[in-house]
Amino acid sequence: MEKINAIDLTVGYGKPVISDASFRVYPGEIIALIGPNGSGKSTILKTITRQLKKMSGKIFISGDIDESLMDNELAKKLSMVMTERIHPELMTCFEVVSAGRYPYTGRLGILSAEDKRIINEAIKLVGAEDVADKDFMKISDGQRQRVMLARAIAQEPEIMILDEPTSFLDIQYKIDILSVIKKLAVERNIAVLMSIHELEFVPAIADKVIGICDGSIYKIGIPEEIFTGANIEKIYSMPKGTGDKIISGLLAYSNSIIETL
Repeated sequence: MEKINAIDLTVGYGKPVISDASFRVYPGEIIALIGPNGSGKSTILKTITRQLKKMSGKIFISGDIDESLMDNELAKKLSMVMTERIHPELMTCFEVVSAGRYPYTGRLGILSAEDKRIINEAIKLVGAEDVADKDFMKISDGQRQRVMLARAIAQEPEIMILDEPTSFLDIQYKIDILSVIKKLAVERNIAVLMSIHELEFVPAIADKVIGICDGSIYKIGIPEEIFTGANIEKIYSMPKGTGDKIISGLLAYSNSIIETL
């Protein structure tokens, strides 16, 4: 069964940004949303995570219509890492990651031995053991991104929603984060829906790609189907004849990245 099923979804801020979008995300599958800035990628993700109210259409989460799920129930099915920076006051990285266990700990937030095991496992998975006891606000952007991903993992979700998880990171941090995401999808059968700007990483990590432009979904397919000169020209409003050159260089670079993931 699909973990996300969006049907005729219209999203926006007072007026539609994306209209009549339909797509599905299955267990173990990584779906990449691509498109120019302002095209609506983040708007779709914020709507699925309830940061925005959908304008029309339906969203099913693990077979349940989203309106039927209480916030705590949704939090056990879906976790997210969004672009907005959080600013926790005087919290260690361990404490930030432990917030991922709140759907299971109840109002008092008391961590059991099993909760702590899951938290430490998530921290280890993203390679953040060296900053676990450090102040979250005193570590680098790359380390913070690892910690936020660990928090999402600690939630033990069926679905992960990631909004530009590699933005503002150095190349090695980008590859490390994508390697963890790929591992989660493959080994834990997590459905991943992510937006991404760095097209060179998409063929290396995505099972399918959703191209967005002009207020709607333009095309859905495997990377080889989407990454053609004509499609890239359409999605990014580029001059005719420029797409093939970009795709050629992009795919050559992507092949080298695939070897490292």
